Amino acid sequence: MILMLLNTYYIVVLAALFYLFSSFTINLPWGSCRHWNTEHGVEFQRINDSLNVTSENATSPVIEFWERRVLKISDGIQHLGGLCWELAVCLLLAWVICYFCIWKGVKSMGKVVYFTATFPYLMLLVLLIRGMTLLGAAQGIQFYLYPNLTYLWDPQVWMDTGTQISFAVCVGCLTALSNYNKFHNNCYRDCMALCFLNSGTSFVAGFAIFSILGFMSQEQGVPSKVAQGCPGPAFIASPLAVVMLPFSALWACCFFFMIILLGLDSQFVCVESLVAALVDMYPQVFCKKNRREVLILTVSVISFLVGLVTVTEGSMYVFQLFDYYAASRMCLLFVVIFESLCVGWVYDGCFYDNIEDMIGYSPLLVKYCWLFLTPAVCTATFLFSLIKYTPLTYNKKYTYPWWGDALGWLLALSSIVCIPTWSFYKLSTLKGSFRERLRQLVCPAEELAQQSQAGPFVPASPKTSLLRLTESHC
Repeated sequence: MILMLLNTYYIVVLAALFYLFSSFTINLPWGSCRHWNTEHGVEFQRINDSLNVTSENATSPVIEFWERRVLKISDGIQHLGGLCWELAVCLLLAWVICYFCIWKGVKSMGKVVYFTATFPYLMLLVLLIRGMTLLGAAQGIQFYLYPNLTYLWDPQVWMDTGTQISFAVCVGCLTALSNYNKFHNNCYRDCMALCFLNSGTSFVAGFAIFSILGFMSQEQGVPSKVAQGCPGPAFIASPLAVVMLPFSALWACCFFFMIILLGLDSQFVCVESLVAALVDMYPQVFCKKNRREVLILTVSVISFLVGLVTVTEGSMYVFQLFDYYAASRMCLLFVVIFESLCVGWVYDGCFYDNIEDMIGYSPLLVKYCWLFLTPAVCTATFLFSLIKYTPLTYNKKYTYPWWGDALGWLLALSSIVCIPTWSFYKLSTLKGSFRERLRQLVCPAEELAQQSQAGPFVPASPKTSLLRLTESHC
């Protein structure tokens, strides 16, 4: 369910296509005031010379381009307005690109990712160098490196941290893609490398973003408001830095091309994971000629049609509702808690035996993390977030109506209830006493030990799953 929701709304980040098309000009449209700006829209370089606008109510043309030109944002979720046809076309183009990049499976996707995963690092380096040379960058870096420890009491901080770390694992993306590895691939090494790469990239990107936020703070004379009120660094802070580069239009094209690649990378994985799960569950249906391509096309079309609600004039409110409730934070932590309990305590020693069969040894760090550390930290964070729960707001100014929060909780429950519902369903459909049925649900497949001796790993099917949900007995 989480993957289905992600496929619906996550690709909206490819609004960068709109920025990319807008960059094919000599003077970038968000670099100066245009007809869509309000009377408060003032270019940074002119704020000190303006007689009618003060620094308290001045806003950047970058922000107004994002809110008034791209989003055409309404005054609340109760006013969705009409479709933004330019964004709708960009959404359609994004899904077309996504489909043709993955319609032949991991073979075609693997070749594309070699470029889409490495080019963003080059652009990140460029933005970092430029950001560090801006006036006020030191102020932003200081704000970044010397955090306010009182924010540790803010559940939002812990929820965002848990989402960042557990996103790829708990939604099944890495699990689905690992099906295509050889059986003796060193998954432990890959796991550790991914953890360091993920956190290291975020840490370095923070320098680029906060150096630019520091510049914005100094220019507007409000050190805290810029950093706190920014609706999206990718569409606010970074475009501002691009404007200040020589040959700004060229760099804008490169930057938003990078954003598009990052969005496509994530979307590739989400769609492929959902498709792989469906194919593994129903191989007799989809493991036939052209059936997989038709399945991907069906997923793409349905996701595009549902995603049209995220390109209306109230799209940002809908997007934030999905992001806050439906496919991140509490939902992800809830899934992680059950995954760690099932693997660490139900599947128990078999899991570590499987790892030892694959890599030759059983890492103790993984064992104790699955048994104690991961469920404890995730449970504490989950409970803390419930206790400290606050209703959703947009940009710290707009408060969602009660029915908006209720809709958000329904989206959250649509993912959370899947685990207990499926468990009770399987438990009620198997035969035998309650104890016998429970044993069947937690018993590892007998074919797994034979498979470890067979060499290369083949994609999983219902007959070779780690947790057999059929009628075999232990």
